Amino acid sequence: MTSPAHRSPVPELARGQEDCSRRSLGRPDDDEVPVLEARDVHVHFHGTDSHGRAVTIRALDGVDLALYPGQISALVGESGSGKTTIARLFALIYRPTSGELLYDGTPIRVRGGRAERAYYRNVQLIYQDPFASLNGLKKIRTIISRVVKIHFPRLGRAGIRARAAELLERANMTPTSRYLDRYPTDLSGGQRQRVAIARALAVNPKVLLADEPTSMLDASIRLDVLNLLSDLRESEKVAVMYITHDIASARYLSDRINVMYGGKIIEAGSTESIISAPVHPYTKLLLSAAPDPARYKGSGKPTHEPIADSRPVDNTSDIRGCRFADRCPVAMPKCTSEDLPLFRSIRDSHTVHCWQAEDDADYERASSDRSRTPTNSAKKE
Repeated sequence: MTSPAHRSPVPELARGQEDCSRRSLGRPDDDEVPVLEARDVHVHFHGTDSHGRAVTIRALDGVDLALYPGQISALVGESGSGKTTIARLFALIYRPTSGELLYDGTPIRVRGGRAERAYYRNVQLIYQDPFASLNGLKKIRTIISRVVKIHFPRLGRAGIRARAAELLERANMTPTSRYLDRYPTDLSGGQRQRVAIARALAVNPKVLLADEPTSMLDASIRLDVLNLLSDLRESEKVAVMYITHDIASARYLSDRINVMYGGKIIEAGSTESIISAPVHPYTKLLLSAAPDPARYKGSGKPTHEPIADSRPVDNTSDIRGCRFADRCPVAMPKCTSEDLPLFRSIRDSHTVHCWQAEDDADYERASSDRSRTPTNSAKKE
């Protein structure tokens, strides 16, 4: 299947950003502006199938997402659900087919020059594969110093060297003298990922887009990388978008969880709300597969029964209802024949695209007004 060119023109950026010290972690004030926001974003790719027929891949199909300073927001879902597409959209590698992207509350407009450098200084992408994201022919000192030199050319040679050592120390790679003159091929996977994070921090970003940063690491060192991201959230007030297949790690790390399926965020809320009271059957499927001893509650049985049908989503068809309906054990006829509304909890910011919430007294239909704050962004409780 062919794919389009994905490099986006450069945005014009908003000026200034609010101090996030007034907000507790993971819970923005009602009037706080997200640092990055997607509103009703669609991303469609056009290509051909194995028979040469034209096919449209609906990678994202009406996504609302807001990232706040000092908050870790997790995107959870299976392969093909659209998680990496959102990261590449925010990184301006992809462009939206429709919808709007905002930086500091201002729409991102096409422009070049300094605006491009300013945006990439504020929004950094941490790649999934630490073995491919670093140049194995360059020393760690050079890899980090090059980024510092590009964005802060007035520091001078001594300042750049000091900055490189400082960044490795922030990434818990001490003593720094042990690593600066080594090559990526001399390091373990976890150490390489720490170098990648240090490189991302070189420009003092406001947003880190972490695309499955632990999926290629040994289980014994995944926790170190997750703790590092958590520390950065607290010390630097960085907004972190954490992409993962593993809802257990999202539970450990994130303030909010957004569950994706078929290019849509089908359920979103605080981590506590999603884990303790999931509504959508797909969210329950993810929880049933997670290694979490707490869910057994002493009965020897999981609190959410697994769903046996493991077919992948078909995101080439344009359907009115829920894309999960074909796999859902409790699907009703209207799940595929009627437009799927959004339901919002009357107690908190938990939202869900599922008819199962219609008969739940805790949920009401949300307004379709797109001028409101995105439905999966945290509100002050």
